[in-house]
Amino acid sequence: MTLKNYPKIYKLLKAEEKRQLETINLIPSENYPSRAVREALATVLTSKYSEGYPGKRYYPGNKFYDQIELLAQKSAQEIFQAKNYHVNVQPYSGTPANLAVYLALLNFGDTIMGMNLSHGGHLSHGHSVNFSGRAYKVVQYGVDLKTGKINYEEVRKLALEHRPKIIISGATAYPRKIDFKKFHEIAKEVGAISMADISHIAGLIVAGIHPSPFPFTDIVTTTTHKTLRGPRGAIIFCKDEFAKDIDRAVFPGIQGGPHNNVTFAKLVCFEEAKKPAFKKYQKQVIKNAKILAGELKKYNFNLVSGGTDNHLILIDLQNKNISGKEAEEKLEQAGIIANRNTIPGDPRKPFDPSGIRLGTPAITTRGMKEKETKKIAKWIDGIIDKKENTKKIKKEVRALARKYGL
Repeated sequence: MTLKNYPKIYKLLKAEEKRQLETINLIPSENYPSRAVREALATVLTSKYSEGYPGKRYYPGNKFYDQIELLAQKSAQEIFQAKNYHVNVQPYSGTPANLAVYLALLNFGDTIMGMNLSHGGHLSHGHSVNFSGRAYKVVQYGVDLKTGKINYEEVRKLALEHRPKIIISGATAYPRKIDFKKFHEIAKEVGAISMADISHIAGLIVAGIHPSPFPFTDIVTTTTHKTLRGPRGAIIFCKDEFAKDIDRAVFPGIQGGPHNNVTFAKLVCFEEAKKPAFKKYQKQVIKNAKILAGELKKYNFNLVSGGTDNHLILIDLQNKNISGKEAEEKLEQAGIIANRNTIPGDPRKPFDPSGIRLGTPAITTRGMKEKETKKIAKWIDGIIDKKENTKKIKKEVRALARKYGL
């Protein structure tokens, strides 16, 4: 039996394939994994239970999976130049990875410090609707509302005042470089554990074009998709003193058996990241993002922080008299996929905020470069500001998208 034996289900899959092929994806947290990564996800490894760790399993028959997991650990250490770190490759995704760190190193009610969601942080960094914000006391830092950038001296003052147990650096909607060393120094000054969540910028770090949290940060978490272009999953790096507690927190603390096919796909993605083409790709991601930012500024779009150092752009739409939700919907009608997002100091509610978030990883994976990026910026201006015919633009978007395969 194959998927074609289930026509209704198969039809949905083919419809989604067509949607992806014919649209331009500007969501910065999304990307297209290679054929090899997708093949790895579809292997017989999905049939095996492997609770525990290499050499210490609760099920028999793990001889070859043990080798795969050990290779994945080693490969992850190599690409991040983190050979002196312990690495756990089993976390199912980014939020479970972060929660495992908290569970390992904190007591409920302890204080954590992370970036405010509306200023670019992540739900799992202490937002009130997330487990992290309900189980722990939370201190949140943000960006300077004038510059749109992190004020490290303000972060230090908050840390000195509240003395958190863990200080989390990293973001999901911050378009500038993060100084992980400054965060680590602040953490050490107040006796806190320094933790970096590099999920968005992991690929840029591997390529050496964004400051790295290694070798000083105590704990580093990252997803394996986004700029890393692997499967949906996560990994945790930690200094040896935290290894035993973090491994126990992942299993049996919050997870059962690892998803073996995903671990295998992670290994494939780590090996792909060692190739020269990967660094070339990451450089093009940055080039495209800077081109997109520059073109949008020419069209009088207000960019939070004035531009970008990485793969993403955050636009403040207030001068365009359109909400983030409305802009998202209009762009999608024309075949351009971008997500609404809060901006620092946003006067609107999160479900319909004042901003929109754009990124270049996915279009760069498909082979688009400066010329195509300029064309995309012109379409965005036509849709949002000039109120041009979205049906006409959609035809042009579809033609360009189909030119570049998945």
